[in-house]
Amino acid sequence: MWSAGLGLFEGLAIENGRVISTGSQALKLKGEVIDLNGGFLMPGFIDGHAHPIFAGREARGPRVNNLQSVAEIKSEVARYAKENPNESWIIGGAYEAAIISGGDFDAHWLDEVVSDRPVVLHAVDHHTIWVNSKALEIAGINSNSKDPDGGTIARRADGSPKGTLREPIAFDLILKHAPADNVESDLRAIKYACDELVSAGVTTATECWVEPPMAEAYIAAAKSGTLTIEMHLAFLVTPQNWQEQVAYIQEMRAEISKLPKPNRLKANTIKFLTDGALSSGTAAILDPYLDNPNSTGLLIWDDENLLAALSAYDLLKFQVHVHAIGDGAIKQSLNIIEAMTKTNPSWDRRPVIVHAQLIEPTDLSRFKQLDVIANFQPLWTYLDPMNKELIEPRIGSERNNRQYQLRTLLDLETKISFGSDWPVTSHKPLDAIFIPVLRKVPESKSQPWNVNEAITLEESLTAYTANAAYQLFSESEIGKLESGMRANFVILNKSPFESNEVKIKSVWIDGLEIKVN
Repeated sequence: MWSAGLGLFEGLAIENGRVISTGSQALKLKGEVIDLNGGFLMPGFIDGHAHPIFAGREARGPRVNNLQSVAEIKSEVARYAKENPNESWIIGGAYEAAIISGGDFDAHWLDEVVSDRPVVLHAVDHHTIWVNSKALEIAGINSNSKDPDGGTIARRADGSPKGTLREPIAFDLILKHAPADNVESDLRAIKYACDELVSAGVTTATECWVEPPMAEAYIAAAKSGTLTIEMHLAFLVTPQNWQEQVAYIQEMRAEISKLPKPNRLKANTIKFLTDGALSSGTAAILDPYLDNPNSTGLLIWDDENLLAALSAYDLLKFQVHVHAIGDGAIKQSLNIIEAMTKTNPSWDRRPVIVHAQLIEPTDLSRFKQLDVIANFQPLWTYLDPMNKELIEPRIGSERNNRQYQLRTLLDLETKISFGSDWPVTSHKPLDAIFIPVLRKVPESKSQPWNVNEAITLEESLTAYTANAAYQLFSESEIGKLESGMRANFVILNKSPFESNEVKIKSVWIDGLEIKVN
């Protein structure tokens, strides 16, 4: 058995859903005994950054994830369209943008299989969509359409829209015409997501992009029992709507706090999206992109508005959770967090910068100085096709190789937590925990990527358990296995310290075994 902060021990005793003893003392207590039979017991995984409802929504559409050619994607879209003739819109994801040089997909390719209905496919980075001509037509997007502030429309040589749009503000030009999701459909998405997360050994997760009616759906799920794991909600606010959202978000937090199972659903976090993605050329960087010397990406917020928004929600005791990928966005985020802490009253605020991919060297030490938690996606810490085919050509090898500096940040005593960013990548921690340790996929013959930034397996597991619990202000309840803690744990078939070929055997929440699909 293993627990962050406790190391290895041989016994665990639980009663009324909580740990009452560990080690040799636990073995002396009377009660039902479960022999692990060579298995390995550890705290349940805690996902510090995910999008479960989006994953559930995408699962309803064409399954284009992991397909490696345009022909395969078109075939899957055609299959789905044929089997679902009554759906007015076809929406799915997530396709691999790196299979096309530059990542600009053409609407005409989708027109060849579906031309009578709009088709919208999300890319794996979820900062890009690919649509057919019918979707462009319904949205009124043509050669005269200007790029929205904070988004881009890819164009052909003649200026006509190509069929690829980047960033949510651009997506909305099209998706605002699509049938709206509702509480009932999102309840189905939540059930799907919970089943998938439990099967992966995740006992607590975050929903890091909450817009109406998502909070209402989670409240309904909590009341009905559909919500089978602990979920923390992070409400998305934008430069345009953050002021008008204050009352609604406070109302949702108050309603959630009154639920009969207070551990099951919490809503104390605000999500800020400050830039895009390096793969799409929309992450805000300090020096221009090599493939577009006139661009340094998209900085979504101006400093004054971002400071006003962070400060307002911080005063209401909401944790700020800031998406920042490029070194320009990370510097802005650190600057604004620092300014906020100088003007607002002091409290245990635990601000988060998520992704933190490309950090300017002088900003590395500021995470610790400002008590900012860096939430990383461990599955991204190797030289994957997106880095190799899309990012490196845009920013060059020197900057590309400065991504995901986990070892450096840990040595600077930065608190690091992990999240999957599902459905951008796999929600399964066992797919990810070895990658930041090896800086490559286990068993791969490829060379490690920046092995000097590798971390230990214990540090990787801690980031996915105890540190993620700390991020969620839950370190006294979950993330470790010690006396008084909730008995949330997973049993693996073998020790990950002895083999990287491990599987989930069972999952326990509050001392009860949860059925795993």
